[in-house]
Order: sequence, then structure tokens, then C-alpha cells
Amino acid sequence: MVAPPGHDRAAGPRPRAGRPGTPPLPYAPATAIAIPGLALEAPLTGLGRDRRGRLRTPPVEEARLAGWYEHGPAPGERGTAVIVGHRDTPTGPAVFLNLDDLDRGDEIEVVRADRRTAVFTVDAVRTFDKSRFPDTRVYGSRGRPELRLLTCGGTFHRERGYAANIVVFAHLTDVRPTAGVT
Repeated sequence: MVAPPGHDRAAGPRPRAGRPGTPPLPYAPATAIAIPGLALEAPLTGLGRDRRGRLRTPPVEEARLAGWYEHGPAPGERGTAVIVGHRDTPTGPAVFLNLDDLDRGDEIEVVRADRRTAVFTVDAVRTFDKSRFPDTRVYGSRGRPELRLLTCGGTFHRERGYAANIVVFAHLTDVRPTAGVT
């Protein structure tokens, strides 16, 4: 999986938001993610790209940490924000182990540094073979605040790792004040 193509904060004008009543938010870094349906709460770290242009992942030693691609839109901003996490590590299960258990309509909450929580509703969960990963479909903007969660999936090969990526597609449906969350 490569990093989001042309997915930089300095990109040109932003198109109109999708759903009335939930306008895009201004930029604010993402600090934590919660997925109530999976009983998941995790801190977020900022991520960039490696030398080959691929999206970095959180440190494998920190299995409960997810990462937000901080050079793209922040969750809640117009555009497609990206959060990644490991499915498992050599020491056991990791933060996004059960990501493929999400269903259409489930909620994802992303806590932001501005003390607001961007609430996203899942549109779809898909698995894509890494050799045919649809970059534009996953990372492309649809003109509204959207979120993609990514982890590994498919068949595991000892030498090559997982053969696929699980991708959750979601869009912004609510904004709540953050209370008592780091």
C-alpha cells in the first residue's frame, strides 16, 4: 500500500461538504480513536511516508497504538483522513484485530486536539489484495469529510506477511464535544 497520492494538506481548493447539518471541521490533529462496537479505544500517533513513498505504520512494539496520516486531512476536515493500525504483531493481537467485524452503520469516534470528537458512520468494509490495491478508490476525496481505517488481512504468508488490506470506508455524521478524553 502506498501513501495517499496527492494527499497533502496544501492541496488546492476544497469541494463542498456532502451531508447538510454536519459541516466539515477546521484542521486539528487527531489524538485518539474509539470504536464502540468493537470495544476499542486507542491513542493515535502521527504518521508520514517512508523513503519509498509508502505509508508508515505505528511501531510494531506498540500493538495498541494506531496511526493517523498527518500530512493529509485531519479526521473531520473535508477530504479523506487515513488511520492505520496493526492486526497483530509477533507478540499477539493488535489494535485493529477485529476491524473486519464492523458493519455498515457502525460508528467510529475520533478525538481531536481541539477537544471535539468527529463521529463517522461506516459505509462499507472491503478487503483488497495488496497487488491490486485501489489507491484512488481508498484515498480519493469525495468532497466531504471521510475516514478510512486500514489494516492487514487475507492470507498470511510467513515470509511475505498478509496478502491483503482490510479497508473501512466511513463518512462524518456528527461532531460532539470531547469530555474527559486524553
